[in-house]
Amino acid sequence: MMRARLALLACALAVPLSACGLEPMYAGGASSAVGQGIAAVDVPPIPGRDGWLVREALQERLGAAGEAAARYRLDVRLDDSLQALGVLNDDTITRERRILRARYQLIDLETGEVLLDATAGSDAGIDVVSSEYATIAAEQRALENLAQEVADRMTRQIALTLRAQQP
Repeated sequence: MMRARLALLACALAVPLSACGLEPMYAGGASSAVGQGIAAVDVPPIPGRDGWLVREALQERLGAAGEAAARYRLDVRLDDSLQALGVLNDDTITRERRILRARYQLIDLETGEVLLDATAGSDAGIDVVSSEYATIAAEQRALENLAQEVADRMTRQIALTLRAQQP
């Protein structure tokens, strides 16, 4: 009797969820409008090592849907900074914060219209240790991770923008 009630309750709760209007963004995979739109985004070179890392991450994500003729251009400007957080009395830094911010615009190449003008960013904490090599390696690894995170955020926003452009 208790199982029957639980099954009935589960069915009653499932009905409103099926009518909520949610639909997968990439429904249809690479052949979907969003998938094809993402594959048609060209990312010009971005200056600096941080730019190279972000561009590679973006190309990996945007090109996942396949090769398509460029219909959009993604212009990206980066700001990469290190801030000292933990400073001892003798001015020794014990902790740093690496911040990577991107200002980007998605431009329709046919019309020249700016479809998206946004920012994305992330930060990471780094322990400064007695080994300078270890600290530099930690700073570089933080930059690599931040580039991946920023590229993920940009890709999500681009996909949402392209989905909103659908008729």
